[in-house]
Formats: sequence, C-alpha cells, structure tokens
Amino acid sequence: MNKGGNYLKSPDLLPIAHSDRNIGTLGFAVIWIGMAVVLAAFAIGGAGVQSLPLGWVIVATIIGSVAIGFFMTIIGDIGVEHGLSFPVYMRAPFGTIGTHIPSLVRGITAACWFGLNTFFGATAINGILNLLFDFDGWFICFLLFATLQLVNTALGIKAIERFADLAAPIIILISAWMYISLSDRAAEQGKEIWTWVESPVTGGAAFTAFMVVVMSNMGFWATLAADMPSLSRFFKAPKNERNWFKRNKSQIVGSIIVMPLVNTFIVAIGAVSYIAVSNSDPVVALQEAASGFILGILLLMIVLAQWSTNTSANVIPAATIFSNVGGPKVPFWVGVIVAGIIGIIVQPWSLFGIIVPALLVIGGILSAIVGILFTDYYLLRKRRVNVYELYEDNGQFKYLHGFNMAGMIAWAIGGFAAYLLSAYSFFVGFGVGAVVYYFLAKYWWFKKYKQAEIEHPSDEKYLGITVGRDWGIVDEDEAVVVPETVNEQI
Repeated sequence: MNKGGNYLKSPDLLPIAHSDRNIGTLGFAVIWIGMAVVLAAFAIGGAGVQSLPLGWVIVATIIGSVAIGFFMTIIGDIGVEHGLSFPVYMRAPFGTIGTHIPSLVRGITAACWFGLNTFFGATAINGILNLLFDFDGWFICFLLFATLQLVNTALGIKAIERFADLAAPIIILISAWMYISLSDRAAEQGKEIWTWVESPVTGGAAFTAFMVVVMSNMGFWATLAADMPSLSRFFKAPKNERNWFKRNKSQIVGSIIVMPLVNTFIVAIGAVSYIAVSNSDPVVALQEAASGFILGILLLMIVLAQWSTNTSANVIPAATIFSNVGGPKVPFWVGVIVAGIIGIIVQPWSLFGIIVPALLVIGGILSAIVGILFTDYYLLRKRRVNVYELYEDNGQFKYLHGFNMAGMIAWAIGGFAAYLLSAYSFFVGFGVGAVVYYFLAKYWWFKKYKQAEIEHPSDEKYLGITVGRDWGIVDEDEAVVVPETVNEQI
C-alpha cells in the first residue's frame, strides 16, 4: 500500500458527493448567526469609536463585512463546484507538501480564537461563581472551561453543542438589551453615543482610521475567506447549473447578507460599551449593565455561546488540520489537544488588548492566500480542476519535492506587502499575492510543471457539479467518476 497515497486519500479529505450535501440556504444563514456572534468583535467597535463617531464605525464595518463576505463566496465556489476542502485544493497552488504550511497558519489562527473565546467564557463563569459563592479565580475557570470544551470535542459529544447553539440568538437579544442599557448609562454621563469620540481625528488620519476598521473586520473573518471550501462543500446546489450566482445562492445569502448584519450589530454593541464604561470587554460591560439573578443568566448565555462557537468554528477546524498534517499516526483527538495547548500558551487574556493590530497582520497573511487561490482557480484553471491528481502522491501536483514555489514565493511577497501597508492589509495582500502568483505560475512554474486542465481545457473532464459530476475517489490506487445516473433521482 502506498503510504503517501493513502495519506492523501484519508476519508475526511475526500470530495463530498452531491447526495451528501445537506446544508441549504436557510441552514447556512442559521449557521452564520451562530458563528458571527463572536464577542471578540466588541473590540473592533471599542477601538473604532476612539477615533471615529459610531455612525462611521458602523459604515466601515458594513463595508468590511460585505467585502470579506464576497471573498468568502468566490473562494467557496471551490467547495460547491468540486466538493473539495481547503487543504486539499491548496495542493494545486502550493503542492502536496507545501499545502501544510498555509494550512498550519489557518489552524494556529483557529487555535488562538479558541483561546480568546475560552477567556470570555471563563470570565463569565468566574462572574457567575462570584455571584453565587463569592469565588474569584478566573484562571482556574479558564483551565477548566478549556478542558471541558476539548474533551467535548475529542469525544464528539453533540448534545451539549446543540444545546449551546440555542445561545446564539439569545446573545443577540442580550446585546440588544445591552445597547439600550449602555446607551442610557452613556446619556447619564452626558455622552451622545452617535457623536461622542474619545480622540477625534480629521483629514487623512480619519480616512486611515476608517480603513483600519474596514480591514479589522476583514481580518477578523479572513480565516473563513480562505477556508470556506471546507464548509461550502456541504452546501446544496443544483447540478448542471452554469449560472455562478444560482449555484452559489446559499453562500450569497449567508456570507454577503446575514453575516454582515450580525457582525455589524455585535461591533456596534462593542462601540457603545466603550462609550458607556470605557471598556469593550463584553463581560465587563455586562457586569456594569446588570446585577443579581439577571446578570447570572446573561453570563451563562455568554458561556454557552462561546462553547458553541469554539467547538464548530475553531477547535474542529484546527484539530482537523493538525491531524491531517501529522498524517495517519496523529488521530483527531491529538489534534484537539494540540489546538488546546496553542490556545492557552498564546495567553489570550493579553491578546484581546492588541486584537486590532493582530487582525491587520493576520488578515494580510491570509489575504495573500485568498489572492493566490483566486488566481489559481479562476484565472489560470478557469474553475477546471484535475481532481484525481490532487490525491496522487507522485502526480501532477507533486511539483518540486511536493512544493509549488510560485505559490510559496507569491505568498511571502503578498504577506510582506500587506504587513508594510497594514491599514490596507487585506486588499494589498490579496492584490499582490494574486498578481505575483499569476505571472510566476503562468510564465515560469507551469511551463516546467504542465497542468492538464490548463494545457487541454475541458469542461466535461475537469468541472464538477456544473456538468453533473461527482468526483469518486475510491482508494489509494484507483479513482473513478460516479456515473451521473447514480444521483439522477436526487
């Protein structure tokens, strides 16, 4: 048995067939409500109103949210069209081994988010215990809460996760209540929430501050812009549909409409929180706005919301990536532990204080990957993919010892350019990464390593759901196309 081939064809990496896609438009919208209720977004609003009025913070957030939702949707077509996950398709622009490096960046980022959300949940648990038993030990709560989530994920206990999902819409109601309560508190201090600014800026400085809010929101969701195929491969889509918009209807509704609405709402609450209590930490703001039994219930909802978000959006993706990179000898539960360790050692209690500059850097690094994916999928291959070869250790995508140097070089240049121009990080990283990869791949790398779908383009041979095809990868030695008639009744 070919060890390398067997690894590339591990079950969780295989293409998702049309019959196994079970997330519709409404389902994805509900998923986004759960994912977008991330209390770390409070910090973006809190940082924004230090330089800009609330109205401009909201406008910048809407622009950034819609823009990143657009990027999510265009990259997500990889999953919709071919049923491929992010780490598998990354073998095309980065190579069968090179794919692990950007995948690890995505995994480490998810692990950091796990730590940050765990910190919020832990401070909420500490608040509850303080109310009930006068206990004060947030770090003990942090370690216990992290352990509970990791054990829950490793054992695959779904009941708690489903119960926790109920917390997302409740958090939205809590946030609405916080908005009203904190607005009243600000008014008592003589602060008008729509005009108050801590340190107003004008001219070019105001535009830069505006763009920082835009880029912070894009950086906040940059991981999903790159990783969306891992989720979109489960979306229902019509077979033999050549209209891009109809094929990606679920993505458009979820990522370009629902997510911006929820995200903007959460950011606005963080802004009002900072205006009212000079702190955008949601737990601190909540403790200022409520007391007694009501505070205890509200804090419990925060715990459940963080648990729900962490399990699906952070721990599972991170653990899956670490397990895949480690190969067959690294089971999923080991990946869970690795994600947990990373989430703790990054000291998320300190990370919240520098989250906006961190988001600009993360957004820049990941935006270059998004640009490379866009160029590789749309401009070079024109959505046609030699899927069988993605699963061959010595196939088309092995390149030079498993690395596509065009992708690696473009990523380095794009990420560095985004770092230098951090106020415009996502757009700079995307643009530079896309352009550099285009020229390096087309005029250098793919001259040396021929790509079948580029050399001999064929819709019938290299497209997926658009021509009614399911990609059927059977084992390490054989790959077959599932006959169209098999799924004809779906």
